[in-house]
Amino acid sequence: MFVDTATVSVQAGKGGDGAVSFRHEIYVDKGGPDGGDGGRGGDVIFRATDNLNTLVDFRYKPELKAEDGQAGAKRDRHGKSGEPLYVNVPVGTVVKRDGEVIADLSEHGQEVVIAKGGDGGFGNAHFKSSVRQTPRMAENGERGEAFTAELELKLLADVGLVGFPNAGKSTFLSVVSNARPEIADYAFTTLTPNLGVADIDDTSLLIADIPGLIEGASEGKGLGDAFLRHVERTAVLLHLIDAYSDDVAGDYRTIRAELERYNPELVDRPEIVALTKVEGLDQELIDMQMTALLQAVPDRQVFAISSFAHKGVKEVLRALREAVDESREVAAEEVAEDAGRQVISLSDDQKRQAWSIKEVELEDGAKIYIVVGNKIEKFARRTRFESYEGVNRLRDIMKKMGITHELLRRGAMGDSIISIDGSEFTLVEQ
Repeated sequence: MFVDTATVSVQAGKGGDGAVSFRHEIYVDKGGPDGGDGGRGGDVIFRATDNLNTLVDFRYKPELKAEDGQAGAKRDRHGKSGEPLYVNVPVGTVVKRDGEVIADLSEHGQEVVIAKGGDGGFGNAHFKSSVRQTPRMAENGERGEAFTAELELKLLADVGLVGFPNAGKSTFLSVVSNARPEIADYAFTTLTPNLGVADIDDTSLLIADIPGLIEGASEGKGLGDAFLRHVERTAVLLHLIDAYSDDVAGDYRTIRAELERYNPELVDRPEIVALTKVEGLDQELIDMQMTALLQAVPDRQVFAISSFAHKGVKEVLRALREAVDESREVAAEEVAEDAGRQVISLSDDQKRQAWSIKEVELEDGAKIYIVVGNKIEKFARRTRFESYEGVNRLRDIMKKMGITHELLRRGAMGDSIISIDGSEFTLVEQ
């Protein structure tokens, strides 16, 4: 069963909690803190493999959860880190989060961390100092990343076959490769994309047969809207047009318009045009149809072929091989140019330093001050708010980061409610 879209729930492991513990030995007076740190939560890692060609497994297993880290223990024992969850996906899988692409697995063996596990919390042994000899605080483990991921499979092929339903795409693929698509004399015979390897001279081409497009396919009509994504990954397009059509030039323009509406970049994709099913036509009619096509596409290579009679097939494959090689060379040069460009962006440390404050006024006139920012939210998630020492440590961190100064400047009082990542507390101890 071919499935090229899926939605899954991704949950990285939670970090283990730090431990609060003190040494208790017969001959050791006033033993110090020995609470260990929690282990890190496991990551969710996607790995691309050539052994899969569908996302059907994710329809039956929509939840992907990595292992949580274990809590720290006494005697400075560190909690065990959670095992990462490795998930095999087909080569060509695109992973989106809230509509944004976060991973594009285009090579066999490629691995991408989709969701990071939470850090383990520090145990109280971590907070021992010359002025704090008996710390009774420890941190909670941080939550792992959790979100709903949208998966899309875009077939990776050298050549993509496009054209109206019943234009001869499946017949062409069955003749030039080992693929065995369903073939019949009616439209929409092909309901799912098919892949085949075509040998030509001493090389080969991976060819994808895309289910037939119709006018309006980019807007969801017919089957084209569901499978147009597979055209995006092909290096070259082979546009097949039925020689029995009353308007071969019009057919060509219609399909080209649908490709452009779906993705304007497809207009510039290398393309070869072939007039199909010419075995039953006399040469005069073939020449007439070829002339009409050449007038519509003067800058394209146009062939007249018969897949059934194996006429012109080798010539088309050789032209495709040459076009694919040229396309790959251009793509490699563009990658090299991009790699040479210097990209200036904020470092991870700079991003973590940023914070902001939002004021929310309540019905009684009081205000809640909501503090947001990666770094301060991370500290808040790890704070045990039931612990007096833990909350005071968070207040100290806010002072060092300048957050407290800004709150006071905005009119916050000692009993003002501060909210960070959903946890609420007062600015000073009450």
